[in-house]
Amino acid sequence: MDLDTQVRLAAFGWLSDRATIVGDVLSRDMLETGFPFQGQRMPLVSPQGIFKPKILEIPLSITTTPEGPYDDSFDKDDFLLYRYRGTDPDHRDNVGLRLAFNRRRPLIYFHGVTRGRYLAVWPVYVISDDPAALCFKIAVDEFQNLLSDDQPAVIAENSDSRRAYLTSIVRVRLHQRSFPERVLDAYHSQCSFCRLRHRELLDAAHIVPDSERDSKPIVENGISLCKLHHAAFDGLFLAVSPDYRIVVREDILEEEDGPGLQHGLKDLHGLTIMLPHRKEFWPKREFLEWRFDRFSKAAS
Repeated sequence: MDLDTQVRLAAFGWLSDRATIVGDVLSRDMLETGFPFQGQRMPLVSPQGIFKPKILEIPLSITTTPEGPYDDSFDKDDFLLYRYRGTDPDHRDNVGLRLAFNRRRPLIYFHGVTRGRYLAVWPVYVISDDPAALCFKIAVDEFQNLLSDDQPAVIAENSDSRRAYLTSIVRVRLHQRSFPERVLDAYHSQCSFCRLRHRELLDAAHIVPDSERDSKPIVENGISLCKLHHAAFDGLFLAVSPDYRIVVREDILEEEDGPGLQHGLKDLHGLTIMLPHRKEFWPKREFLEWRFDRFSKAAS
């Protein structure tokens, strides 16, 4: 097994383990620390978007950052258009991705969903190179056999439909993951009701549920809640009034069921929720009115 294959398999395996433990959105610090390889830590990203470890000839990953200068987007066929580094097609990073294209090497794509947090997608392949437009076309594909002696033949020429389908699924996933990450980021990873700070125990609760036609995946339609209060919010045990106060259902206030109910729900009644520092991220009053109306009808 050649060195290039060893590194990619180790990176993919490490990402699979991390996704199982912490999910598929990873911190920049974790990616910079990297994965263990031959007794050392190998990073997965660098300050530039195209990253090639020193021991490899071909890049290992590509990154899009939320605040970056590049306008990466999806084309009409749902493939990712990844911009060159700079305007020189012969820049070493662009040459590296061209090698990945010519040699059919799988890459990792890190999509920045909020500052310092990235959705990891792998394997992805460069499927075309357009120097005139200064961009590569990237597609998600099934995991190919890196140990095959006939690598180009493994990646079938007629695979565009499959790749477009797989890439479109990832595109939906990018949007789905962006909403909770942006909401939790706006609330500084705290429950808006009880101030719990452990991100692993927090959810982005929709005010207008995503099952509703008028629902929008924007921060103003979300509230950062711990899992207990998210369940209580969705179950209409409580609600947030348009003036940002927590209202607990009357029958819950009258119920006697020990300190858990008292401290977990009843003590919240009348409190003002914690709001994001940036006012443009505060829950929209029209969304809160929509939700509070349904809460009031359920409680009556």
